[in-house]
Amino acid sequence: MKLEGAVAIVGFPNVGKSTLVNRLTATRQAVVHETQGTTRDRKELVCEWSGRQFLLIDTGGVDIADPNPITRQIAEQARSAIRDADLVLFVVDARAGVTPGDEELAQILRESRKPVLVVANKIDDPAQEALALEFHRLGFGEPFPVSALHGSNTGDLLDEILELLPGESSRTLHDDAIRVAILGRPNVGKSSLYNRLVGEERTIVSEVPGTTRDTIDTIIERGGRTFQLVDTAGLRRKRKQRQGIDYYSELRALEAAQRADVALVLIDSSAGIVEGDITAVEVARKAHCATLIVLAKWDLSEVTIEEVRPELQRRLRQRPDFITVSSITGRGVSRLLDKVAELFDRYAARVSTADLNRLIGELKAERQPPAKGARRLNLLYGAQVATRPPRFRFTVNDPGLVTRDYGYWVENQLRDRLGLEGVPVVIDFRRRP
Repeated sequence: MKLEGAVAIVGFPNVGKSTLVNRLTATRQAVVHETQGTTRDRKELVCEWSGRQFLLIDTGGVDIADPNPITRQIAEQARSAIRDADLVLFVVDARAGVTPGDEELAQILRESRKPVLVVANKIDDPAQEALALEFHRLGFGEPFPVSALHGSNTGDLLDEILELLPGESSRTLHDDAIRVAILGRPNVGKSSLYNRLVGEERTIVSEVPGTTRDTIDTIIERGGRTFQLVDTAGLRRKRKQRQGIDYYSELRALEAAQRADVALVLIDSSAGIVEGDITAVEVARKAHCATLIVLAKWDLSEVTIEEVRPELQRRLRQRPDFITVSSITGRGVSRLLDKVAELFDRYAARVSTADLNRLIGELKAERQPPAKGARRLNLLYGAQVATRPPRFRFTVNDPGLVTRDYGYWVENQLRDRLGLEGVPVVIDFRRRP
């Protein structure tokens, strides 16, 4: 589906940009918190209004005077968003008036020569709309008063945005894209790998754990396939560590896993496999994603594949395959999306009923089903009823005879015999009608 254009939202920290993004898109996808500088990377979302769609690009707060390295990277991300946009929403805090930070950002926008609409936010009372008039002196025409918190005038703002957009964009919505979530504990190299795959500094990379706070989506095309990559915040093992911004960031990461087809779970191979890595794999499994283990920072690792393989197979139920990469040197990265495409094809594959019932016969001959008293479980026949993930319905004489151990054994046999390593396998045992 074609988009009407791209709209970048920029402004000084804590003027309410992410609240406005959530209001315009009718979602809660942007992390909102009272802490200044919550948003850091640029985030792209599709906004729909009056049957038309456009791309909305949320950015971190731009403070040119702040010497902090992360703040400088935030500003560069905002400049990239401005370059990519057809229209810029310059969000200001109407209650604070024109600040030096607003004037510095206004100069950047003038130099960009992009169409700019000043949005005077935090006008929560209609009687305060006159506060917006002060922003005339920024030189971008009539300011638009809104309350992102309460939604006042946001419908009119959307109408104005559609009037100012070109009506067509080179970007397209890819409904057939393979959705790939990059998961892992904090500071294992998720953003570095993301940037290497995308081919640009799309997300901020820092040695400070927890730099990424939001889920960041990007569409890329490789080898005739389309991938929607999602970088996520680090998953923390202990619940008490999930507080404030970290809590909301982790919720976004869990949501990203829920809508993904394939999860790349990064493990810092230089640190070995720790409990937090297993937690990330479990998040992917419970979200019914196909899973590929990415042993990152392989250039710094002293372990061998022979040491890692049995440990992964012993601890991970889905028995996922793995690949070694280095985001610094680029080793293994070129093969990664090929592995993702192969895994997705197995995740979306369908087994014929004849082949499945032939396999059921082999399972019955290989291991005697469990019994309770005089009654023994009998696998009668089966069929695949869904894909993404593959779901099978086995008709049996009595579902109550299926033990947990036998159910796991059948699941693993299907995984081994159908080439479903790393793919969640769902089996429903149903009584014969």
